Amino acid sequence: MTEMSSAPTVLVGAGNMGGAMLAGWLDSDTDAGSYIIVDPSPSPTVQLLIDKHGLRHEKAAPSDVEAAIVVLAVKPQMMETALPALTGMIGDDTLCISIAAGTTVSTIQSFLGDIAVVRAMPNTPAMVGRGITGAWANAAVSPAQRDAADRMLSVTGPVEWVDEEPLIDAITAVSGSGPAYVFYLAECMAEAGRRAGLDEDIAMRLARATVSGAGELMRRSDDPAETLRKNVTSPGGTTAAALDVLMGGDAMQDLLTRAVAAAKKRAGELAG
Repeated sequence: MTEMSSAPTVLVGAGNMGGAMLAGWLDSDTDAGSYIIVDPSPSPTVQLLIDKHGLRHEKAAPSDVEAAIVVLAVKPQMMETALPALTGMIGDDTLCISIAAGTTVSTIQSFLGDIAVVRAMPNTPAMVGRGITGAWANAAVSPAQRDAADRMLSVTGPVEWVDEEPLIDAITAVSGSGPAYVFYLAECMAEAGRRAGLDEDIAMRLARATVSGAGELMRRSDDPAETLRKNVTSPGGTTAAALDVLMGGDAMQDLLTRAVAAAKKRAGELAG
């Protein structure tokens, strides 16, 4: 995974998302010695990986390492504390990959210097290998570094690259926050089923299976979502009656458009 250099990859932050990425790297790369984990208190899952693979674990950034790649997987509110401690690991050819929402490249460079930075936004399905990540690379990132970043990010799902950093805020609003929208859809479907007379537990099981099953069908199909929707909708049938409500006056589209706009605006605010 670190083909550019024999220098290590340093994962800073070993929570759920960092752990998901680490598990993917270890599954695709047997050289466990090329990874260093920096976290004062790794998640239990990451601790198991550390113990199983004999990974080097440090509670604070080591002073004896110049990293090929530094992956920043700490919470955004911890960045200003975490970044100053990393300067000793940064060399002229170090690539920094940040998955912290709202943390701009200029913020990272204000602490680490004018280095190569990839700003990325994965989402929580990455924890089961079904995520998707949006990414942007600054001008200092070489083609080899971009390829390395793509390999590292793609262990949890596909990577979509954009040409402008502000588009990361839009990605955050659509796919980064998007799983919560889908979970809320399942909640609403289950509550609607309960109000229609179903037992509460049955309604939730129906909603969960329907949402996850529809997602899997869409993943396996080459047809666009619109075609899949139309395939389920018989003219004058029950689905058509429901869609008349959801699509009438673009009700659902308008609601989601406003929701995504609100999330994008908030992402921009967090970025300062």
